[in-house]
Amino acid sequence: MPVVSNPLRALAGALISVLVVSGCQSLDDAGRVIGRADLVNDLAARLDRSTELTYSADYQLPGGRNASISQSQDPLRAAYTYPGGKLTVTADATTACDTSSRKPTCTLTAPPAPNAKPSVTVFADMRKRGLVTPPVVVGLLTAAALDPDATIRQYDTTVAGRHATCVEVDQLSDAETAAFDACITGEGALGSFTGTVDGTELEVALSRYRDAVQTGAFDLPAGAGLIDRRADGQPPV
Repeated sequence: MPVVSNPLRALAGALISVLVVSGCQSLDDAGRVIGRADLVNDLAARLDRSTELTYSADYQLPGGRNASISQSQDPLRAAYTYPGGKLTVTADATTACDTSSRKPTCTLTAPPAPNAKPSVTVFADMRKRGLVTPPVVVGLLTAAALDPDATIRQYDTTVAGRHATCVEVDQLSDAETAAFDACITGEGALGSFTGTVDGTELEVALSRYRDAVQTGAFDLPAGAGLIDRRADGQPPV
């Protein structure tokens, strides 16, 4: 059964193999019969499980711009930095910062409820500014697994020195895009993504991956003005 995304749970290299998947099933290198849903759902599950990792990933965007995703487990928190903004999700608050002006502004809203995740809508601003997040890609992979008319081409490659499994999806309906190309590393991190999602052209490529988080990754921008819209108005930690 296809994986349902749990939002916090957002190319160089030699081509190793190619597998074309359409309405029928195909054989992988080991001779095991696999179908479209198995292929894409496996990548969706791998990417979704990356929320169980502690890691930092740097990404290259078009025009020499950069973005990053950092995540830790103890305590559980995540930070997304992208051109003109930063989003952090902790047990105390979901904080969206606008860093496009000289004085950054951060708006604090309630944190996710225990055992729940923030809505995908909190990732909308960063997508408009060029960073696609794992939850969005998980949703698209799930849509591809469910769509019997989608065509899926699978291939392997290397991204930032790490092996990645990729899918090129076309003729996708009932989704935010009709076509996209996504690569997921063996660790479960987003390796790359190319596609036009909800009218925004996105091209993201992993440039560096670390099994650790840098000090200060979850700090708010220095000198930022705070707008606290949480019901209890508790101060950020």
